[in-house]
Amino acid sequence: MNKTIDIQDLGHKDYKETWDYQEELFKSIIAAKVKNKREEVHVETSNYFLLVEHSHVYTLGKSGDFSNLLLNEEQLSKKGAFFYKINRGGDITYHGPGQIVGYPILDLENFFTDIHKYLRLLEEMVILTLAEYGIEGQRSAGETGVWLGVGTPFARKICAMGVRASRWVTMHGFAFNVNTDLGYFDNIVPCGIRGKAVTSLNVELGVEKVDEAQIKTKLLKHFMALFEAVPSQETKQSQFA
Repeated sequence: MNKTIDIQDLGHKDYKETWDYQEELFKSIIAAKVKNKREEVHVETSNYFLLVEHSHVYTLGKSGDFSNLLLNEEQLSKKGAFFYKINRGGDITYHGPGQIVGYPILDLENFFTDIHKYLRLLEEMVILTLAEYGIEGQRSAGETGVWLGVGTPFARKICAMGVRASRWVTMHGFAFNVNTDLGYFDNIVPCGIRGKAVTSLNVELGVEKVDEAQIKTKLLKHFMALFEAVPSQETKQSQFA
């Protein structure tokens, strides 16, 4: 089993370009697995973790309700935002500046074959990162992601999640609000959940801006520990060395 992960910080990148890149990596892993099975050989499959920040964009999961987007095409254009119907689970969400988006593209057969465990570990990565800032991140029954104030009238989501998996290979991932303009969430019913708010780490800490590079370092530290993984040789030669 290959437990090395190639970590790539893509910086600020267009959503569609990043989606296409995810698909390319995703399909390359699946092709290797199919070849291994067909030819009864074993070539180690790769694992990737992409970090990125997008321009304003709304994405709707494959089973999502289009009515949860509260803007028409003209209004989207005026806000400088794009919209995509995509192939992950979950409903509608927003991506934009000040939000750390992570796309783990893993062959889970290198780690474990349990999608629920995978989602819980992604949540745990964010919960452990929040704890380093003195904030108690929580899970909410039946609602994937990381929340604050669960069970109170002030319940609010700080990290959304939506994934796709095929042949135990994952794509898409999580969106962690760090310095996010929360006004953009007013244009949707976030994750299709009515009556619950969305928040950002800078709001919770009462500061203008949180160091996003520091957040990435903490997320990666917890991710690698939870998945018992090590950085790939390519990663060791990058800024994450």
